[in-house]
Amino acid sequence: MTKELQIYNTLTRKKEVFEPINAPLVGMYVCGPTVYSDVHLGNCRTFISFDLIYRYLSHLGYNVRYVRNITDAGHLEGDRDEGDDKFAKKAKLEQLEPMEIVQKYTLGFHDVMRIFNTLSPSIEPTATGHISEQIEMIKEIISNGYAYEKEGTVYFDVEKYSKEYNYGQLTNRKLEDLLEGTRVLGGQDEKKGRLDFALWIKAKAETLMQWPSPWGWGFPGWHIECSAMSTKYLGETFDIHGGGMDLQATHHSNEIAQSQACNHTVPVKYWMHTNMLTVNGVRMSKSAGNGFLPGELFTGNHPLLERGYSPMVVRFFMAQSHYRSTLDFSNEALQASEKGFQKLMKAGETLNKLITNAESTVNIKELKEKCYTAMNDDFNSPILIAHLFDAVRIINLINDGSEKINQSDLDELKSIYNTFVFDVLGFKKEDSESTSNDLTGELIDMVLNLRLDAKKNKDFATSDKIRDALTEKGVKIKDTKDGFDWEL
Repeated sequence: MTKELQIYNTLTRKKEVFEPINAPLVGMYVCGPTVYSDVHLGNCRTFISFDLIYRYLSHLGYNVRYVRNITDAGHLEGDRDEGDDKFAKKAKLEQLEPMEIVQKYTLGFHDVMRIFNTLSPSIEPTATGHISEQIEMIKEIISNGYAYEKEGTVYFDVEKYSKEYNYGQLTNRKLEDLLEGTRVLGGQDEKKGRLDFALWIKAKAETLMQWPSPWGWGFPGWHIECSAMSTKYLGETFDIHGGGMDLQATHHSNEIAQSQACNHTVPVKYWMHTNMLTVNGVRMSKSAGNGFLPGELFTGNHPLLERGYSPMVVRFFMAQSHYRSTLDFSNEALQASEKGFQKLMKAGETLNKLITNAESTVNIKELKEKCYTAMNDDFNSPILIAHLFDAVRIINLINDGSEKINQSDLDELKSIYNTFVFDVLGFKKEDSESTSNDLTGELIDMVLNLRLDAKKNKDFATSDKIRDALTEKGVKIKDTKDGFDWEL
């Protein structure tokens, strides 16, 4: 069989053989969205990546408890310990209750995840549903001497924690370097140290979302939420914690500190982080004016987009880059992905029509090994897709009679295709694709097959006439050893 599954661990900065703490059980926690606005593509990339990871682990036979939280309280503007609450600010702007904002954007998030064909997590806890667990965890951290209360706000004492543990272990940075890079901000006079962060924040009179606590009315800090929920559902130490790389330096470093200060044990065995998005080589962001939402990507209603792209084309596009690599959006890349996805889907239709022969001239076992080897190498989806296009080539060669396959190998080929295309990569056939686009593609294929027949019969005059006519209509034709390829 293929080599063991290896995962790149951000904590150790190397690939490690995946050995679950309590196999076949696997605990996986992924930081979910803050539901005060529409989910952005960076979040979508993270959740689609971990959907692939969830699918593959399940395919390997692991019993995965996948926990992905909803942050619906305690997340302040700028990810700091002071400033406006994101939910309260949006609620005032839209003249709604904060929990109406939460409901609206949680439903919107679920809609987008459904459109992208992601599987639902095993548990989707909310921060507001776990206030008591957060308070109890904060009390324990104070009792252990790693936090202190100041006028109704509780802060985590980073420098005291650092005397026993390595606060910068996830980013491989020393405490002195972190302190040197920290600006002095308003409200810092309450803290003992500049790196200290809030576990519980005192509510102002006008604060819309607040709860009673031993330190007065307030609300939890953003970081404590994930520590409390992951501990409750996955235990004091669990297998995988994931999220975007933007969470690594602060949110995830603080999670580790909180959990160790409370439970005196390493909270996570494998840390996994997805990389950022760029647009034409520039980092995607609201300030750069190059960010677009999933809906805009589907409809093409954005100045940077020439047209819209279907959800499965976008998912295919994302899978063509490794989750730890930068993903660069461009119209050219999306159009190439559209063509590749359609080719993959068409091969599946051809596969179901193949006729078996007495003997096989294709090596299906080798193809299967390559697919598993790719996924076992830190979920390397782009290499997997390259091998699936080898399968497409084999399917087309069998279809035109250049290769032969017996029933056993055909069954195996169908199993490989369905397993990796649908079950692991999470693609699905799209009914929403334009009928006219489908028809155009089918007609071009039909005409090019007539040209192929003409060439085989040495009728080069007809072959050239078809080529010239299609070229005039904007169809770019490329002859290949397997037949032909084309694009508009």
